[in-house]
Amino acid sequence: MSETTDPIVLRPRPAGTLGSADLSSEPSRRTTFDRYELTAILDLYGRKVASGAWRDYAIDLLRDKAVFSVYRKASEYALYRIEKDLRLARKQGAYSVIAAGGLIMKRGHDLKRVLSVLEDRPGVVSF
Repeated sequence: MSETTDPIVLRPRPAGTLGSADLSSEPSRRTTFDRYELTAILDLYGRKVASGAWRDYAIDLLRDKAVFSVYRKASEYALYRIEKDLRLARKQGAYSVIAAGGLIMKRGHDLKRVLSVLEDRPGVVSF
């Protein structure tokens, strides 16, 4: 080491603090699906994949809503979006199923009941 350069001193920051962020502001919170919601969604998704109807999915966790998008192929547009929007929780229900064209197929407070719109219904068998 030469005498003209000062050594670099590394000082770890205290645990639980951010670099130069304002500590008084609350960190940005994102809306997420909890374990039970994901279990219900992935159960439906697994049945649809086994039947060959769906092939891919994406999860977007945004500040105001969480979105589970379902695709037939990875390169296409989303067939359905299952959204959780907490701003609508007291009014129309936090959960909604939205079709590819933007049509809201079902909305409500109970996720399993909202997901029932995507279930295969038995048809009439004719002989």
